Amino acid sequence: MVRALIFKKIDWLLVSFLIPIVLGGLFTMKSFVPEADQIDFFSRQLVWIIISFVIFFALSFLDFRFLKNTNFLAILFLFFSGVLLILFVVGHVSHGAKSWFNLGFFSFQPVDMMKLIVVLVLAKYFSRRHVEIRNIKHIFISALYALFPFMLVFLQPDFGSAIIIFMIWFGMAVVSGISKKHLFFVALSGICAFLVLWFFVFAPYQKARILNFLDPMANIHGSGYNALQSTIAVGSGQILGKGLGFGTQSRLKFLPEYQTDFVFAAFSEEWGFIGSILLLLLFGLMIWRILYIASLGESNFEMLYGIGIAIFFMSHIIINVGMNIGIMPVTGITLPFMSYGGSHLLTEFIALGILMGMRSYARPAHRDDMKNEFLGI
Repeated sequence: MVRALIFKKIDWLLVSFLIPIVLGGLFTMKSFVPEADQIDFFSRQLVWIIISFVIFFALSFLDFRFLKNTNFLAILFLFFSGVLLILFVVGHVSHGAKSWFNLGFFSFQPVDMMKLIVVLVLAKYFSRRHVEIRNIKHIFISALYALFPFMLVFLQPDFGSAIIIFMIWFGMAVVSGISKKHLFFVALSGICAFLVLWFFVFAPYQKARILNFLDPMANIHGSGYNALQSTIAVGSGQILGKGLGFGTQSRLKFLPEYQTDFVFAAFSEEWGFIGSILLLLLFGLMIWRILYIASLGESNFEMLYGIGIAIFFMSHIIINVGMNIGIMPVTGITLPFMSYGGSHLLTEFIALGILMGMRSYARPAHRDDMKNEFLGI
């Protein structure tokens, strides 16, 4: 009976796509031979993976209708906003950004959970106003929910995570039924805001990262060094890769942050073009399954939540892979389920665990009925 309940609660097809991705990152960590002064990334990552899976399965048995409660979401939003504010006082500086709490035995990055809270808050907001969503005022009101954490994260400064929060808001606003005219207005406003940030807010190193987007190899001895080494690692893998444990760029430490920001490059060097394509295919299948589960949501809230975490994962994947192959600026964004670290792993599995809980009371509705309800037709 317990076994039958487990199989009912969990979407095992999604898990089957997820496990090879997790193992791909873990095997890549295994090839990083620890020295006396180096962290054993494999062992630590394995512990975080086990903890994350346990939390994922536990959350799958919960009923998450309580997340529709406005007061509960408001408390969550205010709590994590307060945590982000505390970072400015006691946060640990890493790579120029004060975005971590250093607790000694482990470090915690609260912005990961804040991204998930933003998804929940926007899902709640848009689900209650889907009939009148074409009113432009809801674009600005919803933007305020994302703007506050966006600014807190941007000022750390964590430019990459701030971009993720913006993409979550923009993506969810688009799928909520926004008019094309309003979409153009928002895009134009974004361009104007970027120009203001460029001339009055961005630090020199942030401008350098953006310029690397246009020409990553312009300064290979300075701001473009990471992008250069990453592209070398990806290209050196050729078709079939060098083999597990034979990636010279990471093992000889030419590739910086090979366990986090550039784990895709380290993976590509060892598994080659074929392995990289299979990995991206698995990510694509994972996103497809998330969207499918979202389409069966009991209400617009569950549907929007599923779409929101799909946008969350897609944003991370696109930015991380883009910066690994030298076509996007290096922003410190992790690759979901593969990069080393507990904060993002826990958040990702919590996000999927909530989705599994929502799946347990999903409705097998007709596609046309769902589309009409979602768009308010």
